[in-house]
Amino acid sequence: MKKIRKIPGGFTLIELIVSMVLLAALMTAVAVAFNASIKNYHDNLALSKNINTARAALMRITNDIRTAYGIASADDEDDPSTQCGIDVNGDAARMVDIRYRFEAGVPTGKLFLDQRDFSSGTWKSYVLCENVTSMTFNRAEVPGSPGMIRNVRITMTVTDDKGQLPTKLATAAVIRRNL
Repeated sequence: MKKIRKIPGGFTLIELIVSMVLLAALMTAVAVAFNASIKNYHDNLALSKNINTARAALMRITNDIRTAYGIASADDEDDPSTQCGIDVNGDAARMVDIRYRFEAGVPTGKLFLDQRDFSSGTWKSYVLCENVTSMTFNRAEVPGSPGMIRNVRITMTVTDDKGQLPTKLATAAVIRRNL
């Protein structure tokens, strides 16, 4: 009669426990990396939306400045560094028809577009961009023509929804009618 020889097979309980501990440690590392990636994605998404909104607002401002009949001088504004009045109709009184203004707030400020309602004589305000931490309008006059603005340089700093990750945007616009 032949003897059946036993071949050791399978795993011992210790080997199974060690392999499960190693697998758990590996899965924990993967989960932490995945969670950090998701958090980073959401932070970048919020900042990207705010930057795109700010770029659209700056594009609107520069288009209005380029086609304006005139820009209110620094003497005509309440706070010339944070607002810019624009005459878009070209009336004889050179009256400001629209105004862009920055209002600081807690934790962040807002950029407003104010439009003059000529029927009632009041201003209507619209929020163009939120999460703005700073904004400046720097005017340059036409040489030899005091009070006549040639160009406006605009800088704006926006953040994500949590008030972190500040990003600075800048542009300049030349008033084509004053060239």
